[in-house]
Amino acid sequence: MSLSDPIADLLTRVRNAIKANHRYVDLYSSKVKINILKVLKEQGLIENYLVNEEKGKARAFLKYAEGRDPLISGLKRISSPGLRRYVGHKSIPKIHGGMGLVILSTPRGIIDGESARKLKVGGELLCYIW
Repeated sequence: MSLSDPIADLLTRVRNAIKANHRYVDLYSSKVKINILKVLKEQGLIENYLVNEEKGKARAFLKYAEGRDPLISGLKRISSPGLRRYVGHKSIPKIHGGMGLVILSTPRGIIDGESARKLKVGGELLCYIW
């Protein structure tokens, strides 16, 4: 299946699964999506993810707080295939006063905004998660 924006597809699937209180979400696998899921797991926003390379699919297990409240309350795609957004390491935004997460594609790979600031690398703003 070809998608014009696979990152937006990932974010939309996660957003819809959270609104429906699903335990997990299935998606088509790619290196970029797996790296984004890796960042989300490192930041504690998802429990885990599994990759089935034979079928080209991945499954992300969503994380909820007590009372079945999702840890992720919002996701927003920033850079798109038609309009790329780039920032330097000094101008990486802080989302919700530092409580949110910025995911960037940098020369060092796909990393979160805080790590990019420490490494002093800028890159393409992929998405905001809060």
